[in-house]
Amino acid sequence: MSLRIHQVIADLRPFEGRFGMTWRVALLCALVAAVAMIYKIPEPAIGCYLIIYLMKQDASTNIVLAIGATILVTVFVALVFLLTRWTIEVPFLRLAVMALASFAFVYLGSVSKLGPLGSDMALVITFALTLVSAAPLGEVVTRGLLYAWQMVTMPMALMLCFNLVLGWKPSTLLRTTVRERVEAAAEHLVRNDAASLERLRELLREGNAEHDQRALLTRILHYVPKRVSNMLAQAIEQSYALMLAVSALPATVTADERNRLAAYCRLVAEALAAEAAIPAPQEPTSSSDPALREAWAELGAMADPDPAWPAMAQEPFFAADALSNPAHQRFALKTTLAAMIAYVVYAGIDWQGIHTAMITCFVASLGTTGETVHKLTLRIVGCLIGAAMGLGAILFVIPSLTSVGGLMVLVFLAMLPAAWVSSGSERISYGGVQIGLAFLLTVLQGFEPSLDMDSARDRIVGILLGNLLVYLIFTRIWPVGVVVAVRAELSNALAGLSRLAALPRDDRRALVNEAAAATVDLRQAADQLAMAHFEPSSLRPSADEIRRFEAVISEAEQLPANLLLASAGDPDEAARLARLSKVVATGTQPDPSVPPETLDASSARHDTAAERISRIEHALVS
Repeated sequence: MSLRIHQVIADLRPFEGRFGMTWRVALLCALVAAVAMIYKIPEPAIGCYLIIYLMKQDASTNIVLAIGATILVTVFVALVFLLTRWTIEVPFLRLAVMALASFAFVYLGSVSKLGPLGSDMALVITFALTLVSAAPLGEVVTRGLLYAWQMVTMPMALMLCFNLVLGWKPSTLLRTTVRERVEAAAEHLVRNDAASLERLRELLREGNAEHDQRALLTRILHYVPKRVSNMLAQAIEQSYALMLAVSALPATVTADERNRLAAYCRLVAEALAAEAAIPAPQEPTSSSDPALREAWAELGAMADPDPAWPAMAQEPFFAADALSNPAHQRFALKTTLAAMIAYVVYAGIDWQGIHTAMITCFVASLGTTGETVHKLTLRIVGCLIGAAMGLGAILFVIPSLTSVGGLMVLVFLAMLPAAWVSSGSERISYGGVQIGLAFLLTVLQGFEPSLDMDSARDRIVGILLGNLLVYLIFTRIWPVGVVVAVRAELSNALAGLSRLAALPRDDRRALVNEAAAATVDLRQAADQLAMAHFEPSSLRPSADEIRRFEAVISEAEQLPANLLLASAGDPDEAARLARLSKVVATGTQPDPSVPPETLDASSARHDTAAERISRIEHALVS
């Protein structure tokens, strides 16, 4: 328990850019709440939820998200309009349309790059259809679907305009990322201790995919001249390879060699901070260590005065198993079932105040049971904190509010702590989203601030009811243990490492991309494994199984550097890693190539790729 408390405290500490992200989210939520009040757009809390949940650091991603969400909801509202014209007057058919819309969007989010945005769209469309039953018969369809369209497009339009004016340029974030990586490499070169090595590994676990996307948007939207965008795109790859090389430096590298490399790393970081040209290094004439040579080579490549635009691999929009893996359909069915039961309950007992139960079902559902229970825990804790803030505002602040401006100030101040938490690590970020949502659902109960305590109580009851429904359904119907997700992520990582081992050494970008992707998959496997203690005992893996996976992940995390620095591809290592990928995916045991008795304490200190692969094989056997 004390370890978890320390982890939460660490996750709440400030880091570069966190306050900037916090005040931007809080200010934009205040603007959304004000516009909703002025123009009488229903459920402003959902609009603010979309902001705090979807908004990213860089302006370009937010602009693309805003445009994409607007187009998506417009197209789908038009389709639902055609369907509901003939079904809306029949309650059963209306329920069927709601279920169909929910399933379609949740499934689309599960099998595509839409991800959580799919569930968000399902929430808005389905909730809007529940509102039409209260409208006059002649305008029932138009009003309900207009509500849905407004609830999405208004906050997305504000997010787009806000980021055009006050958003962080992706080029600025790219420079910051490269500078942080180079500074972390310099720090480890000087200190050479566990803390500085762990900092390097944290940055390595972020991967390059998000930064490559920023580089592409920087080029498309012409934030900076072509030469600068090319340099930044190349520097993302080069700085990642630099960190891998520095993390793999052996003890035989002398302090003088480390200090020389660290000094040049600081020069590069200073040039990046000043947006100046990176000076060419005085590279050592010779070095026997491949990691040291690689580090100098990557830093030297950053000083290229005329860099070319790197070829970037485009990931497919849909997952490879979109049609073959039943887990996607089951996830969409479970989410839809929970949401529909919530709707039937509060509509059947005519208690509209607890409609937050259906909202909860959409935003708290995740692929594995451990993830879902973890998110439910964050949701309950965040709900209690946000509701307490909302009740305090109703008692002490709202009675003195006399204008929309006063409401904006209240929302801004309340959203600051929520946005601070949500901008942290994935371990706590959803708790911040829930703090903000619970506060807004408590305070914004119409088109003006409300003093109605009953409504606040009802919305809290709805959130708890939704949590209960999601827990019961996701732990009783097709439960998915974290082991399934761990195996999938670990199998993907080992398959990526197999490709890395087989690649020719002259394709540097492909090598770095495979190393980065495998590292991200390993981090996701570790994150999934950490959710095991949230699972019911019937699904939770045994302590031995958890230790075995931890040992495999620990060994595999060292392989990207080993394989990247190899002088040539190794077909044998590639084949062994490919076999291990299939072994992990199927849960069978491998045939170890090295007898267990040879893996004594001295062999455990070997850092070659072959030795690490052997230890992975035996960890899976034991």
